[in-house]
Amino acid sequence: MTDRPPAIIVFEPRRELGRGLAYDTTDPAHRINVPAARMSLLPDQPGDFLEWIERDGAVADDPEAHRPDGNLFPRRHVFGAYVASALTPLVLNGAVQHRRAVVTDVRRHGLLWEISDSQGGQTVADFLVIATSHPSPSAPGALQALEGHPRFVADSTVAGALDVIRRDDRLLIVGNGLTAADIVASLARTGHRGPITSISRRGLRSRGHAPYPQDPFGEFEAAPAESATALVRTIRQTIARANAAGLTWHCVIDQVRSHGHSIWRNLPIAERCRIVRHIRPFWDVHRFRIAPQVEDVLDRAIAESRMEVLAASVGQVERENDLIHVELRRRHAPPIRRHYDAVVVSTGPAHGGVLDSQSWLGSLRDHSYLRLDPTGLGIACTEFSEAIGADGRPDPTLLISGPLARGTFGELMGLPQITEHAVFVATELAAKVRASCDHG
Repeated sequence: MTDRPPAIIVFEPRRELGRGLAYDTTDPAHRINVPAARMSLLPDQPGDFLEWIERDGAVADDPEAHRPDGNLFPRRHVFGAYVASALTPLVLNGAVQHRRAVVTDVRRHGLLWEISDSQGGQTVADFLVIATSHPSPSAPGALQALEGHPRFVADSTVAGALDVIRRDDRLLIVGNGLTAADIVASLARTGHRGPITSISRRGLRSRGHAPYPQDPFGEFEAAPAESATALVRTIRQTIARANAAGLTWHCVIDQVRSHGHSIWRNLPIAERCRIVRHIRPFWDVHRFRIAPQVEDVLDRAIAESRMEVLAASVGQVERENDLIHVELRRRHAPPIRRHYDAVVVSTGPAHGGVLDSQSWLGSLRDHSYLRLDPTGLGIACTEFSEAIGADGRPDPTLLISGPLARGTFGELMGLPQITEHAVFVATELAAKVRASCDHG
């Protein structure tokens, strides 16, 4: 450890710390996907967010946030404000330094990390934590023909990306998860009335929440499955028992999620890869549930025949001036040819391409400090969240936090798991800093 006093420096170009991509949105159609009572920055205080809402009157102007069952689904920016309110005092008292910049390069110099940023700054660090979360989606190769089209939206998460879509445009959404649902809700709010086609390979839609409160049901840790097939069989058997007890599948999936790390840790790499290839689409639509307000918008659009959901992939794409001709290769049916005015990609984060998503990550890979996890879910790391280099050895000064560590830890996409993992990484890092000081 150098003679410099310990400091925490966070690189974040946004005005406030804590909002990130998901909670920086100002679109009132975007809502948190789980009840506020289950959202908290602090794992040991699960009701903290709900208490903050009540204390600050954060949803006083949003009566639709309240559901008939008593649950609260605020707009996403409200959760961002909650996190920012917790971090702002740490910035003001100097415990955390907020650098409003994007990291452009990271290099190793002896035992230290040298970090360059978009504001021309140079920072030297003893430890580096990569917590960049989700990379942008990757558009299917056939859609490259639309590059430069005024209404081709390759990344709908960019602010104002949907502004190019006109009220009567015929729209194709490639991808059918939570992001696609947000797109439909956003366009409905601004008065879009054109027909919408939403496609995914299996035609699966994100499911809704349980019709009534249920505790997690089932046991998946005592005798953890050692194969993807065994895991699916156990889940199906457990759902059957839950149904017999008057419960729904929701409580079983909740238990699988809570036991996710143990389940994942006991699976061989080959079985983890099988899950990613074959089971993940089904897991995602049951695990990542849609906010009821957004679900209502989708259900209404489908009922009014303004939206259709197809099991299909993109085939040949042709552009005729601004008109887009798309061949849709349907699952178990002949292909069809459709005509659209706009196309939006919502295929989800391209975790397998994360090391190409930012130049400094690519540089760390090229210098053998990082490599992809074999499952394709992010960056390879140990059970201590230490990055594994090209030589297979972990680096105790380079840590991976959040969804990019999913390949090692399994279930690391929902807020409860992300915050628990952040506490774990912070605890590991604090121990490393103390050890460095003791030996420095």
